[in-house]
Amino acid sequence: MRGKNILLATGGHATKLPIEGAEHAITSDEALHLDHLPDNSVLIIGSGYIAVEFASIFKGLGADVHLLYRADKPLRGFDEECRVQVAENLGKRGVILHPGFLPTKIEKQGKDKYLVTYHAGNDGPTQQVEVGLVMMATGRHPNTKALSLEAVGVELDNKGAIKVDKFSATNVPGIWAVGDVTNRINLTPVALMEGMAFARTVFGAQPTEPDYQNVASAVFCQPPLATVGLSEEQAIQDLSGPIDVYVSKFKPMKSTISGRDERTLMKLIVHSESDRVVGCHMVGPDAAEIMQGIAIALKCGATKKHFDATVGIHPSAAEEFVTMRTRTRRVEGKGSAKL
Repeated sequence: MRGKNILLATGGHATKLPIEGAEHAITSDEALHLDHLPDNSVLIIGSGYIAVEFASIFKGLGADVHLLYRADKPLRGFDEECRVQVAENLGKRGVILHPGFLPTKIEKQGKDKYLVTYHAGNDGPTQQVEVGLVMMATGRHPNTKALSLEAVGVELDNKGAIKVDKFSATNVPGIWAVGDVTNRINLTPVALMEGMAFARTVFGAQPTEPDYQNVASAVFCQPPLATVGLSEEQAIQDLSGPIDVYVSKFKPMKSTISGRDERTLMKLIVHSESDRVVGCHMVGPDAAEIMQGIAIALKCGATKKHFDATVGIHPSAAEEFVTMRTRTRRVEGKGSAKL
C-alpha cells in the first residue's frame, strides 16, 4: 500500500519488571481474559492507574488483594492530598498496601500458587508473600519495534516513542503519529483529540494543534479519583504569587447510611491574584461524572467568583464545589507564570 500521508496510531503495550520469574506474572491484557479467579489472593505490583483500578476490581470480586509498590503512596503525579485519600480508602476496603517495596523474585509453587519475594529499598529486609495470582502493572511502552521506522528515518525518543512536532508530524514528510505511540498524554480521549486535530490539519486545511491545557482524567478505583488542572504541588511549582487552597472532606450520605467508613475529598486550587480556578480534584463516588462538567468551566477560564455565584443542586456531593467559601490554607507559588 502507498499513500501521500501515513498516520501511525499503534498505541502501547504492557511491560514487566525484569526480575526472576517475571514470566509467571500476568499483565492487564491477560487480566481481562482470566477463565477463573484464584481461590486465595492476588498480588498486584505497581501503583498507577491500572494497578489501583485492578486492585479495586479483584477486591470487589472477593479476592484478598495485596498492592505492592516502590513509592510511599499510589498514583505518582496526582495531587498529594488525593493520593493519601485513595490509599486510605483502599485500605478501608480491605486492600493490603505494601508501600516502599521492590519485588525481586516470583516462584511458582503449584497451580494458582506463587511465592513472591520483595524487599524495602536496596538494603531492606527480605520478605515473602504467597498468593494465587501475580499481576504486574508497571508501565507501558510505545508499539514501535515492529514498524521498521528506522528504514525510513523516523526519529524515536529514548523510550521508543515517535517524536512529533506540535501538529503530530514526524521528521519524515507525510508520516504522522498520534496517541500512546507518541507518549504525550496517554489517555484514549486525548488520542481522539489528537486524531481530530490531525484530520483538520491534513484534510481540512486548518492547521490545528492538540490542546493539552486542562485535560480532565479519572482513576476508576473504588471510590474513584478525578482531576482537572494543576495539583497543589504543580501550582506551587509553576505559578507566581499566593495560591488559595480550598478543601472539603466528609462522609458521603450513602456511607453514613451503609456504615462504611469512607471519606470523600474535594479540593479547589485558586490563583489568588487572578481569582482563576487552576485545579479541581475529587476522590469519592461519581467523581468522574462531576469532573467532566467542571472541566468545561476551567476550559472557559472560570474564577472562584464564578463558582461562588453558582447555585448548587441539593442534595448532591457536587454542590460542595460551589459552597466552599472558607479558604483552608494559602501557599506561595515559586514559579514565574502569571495568569
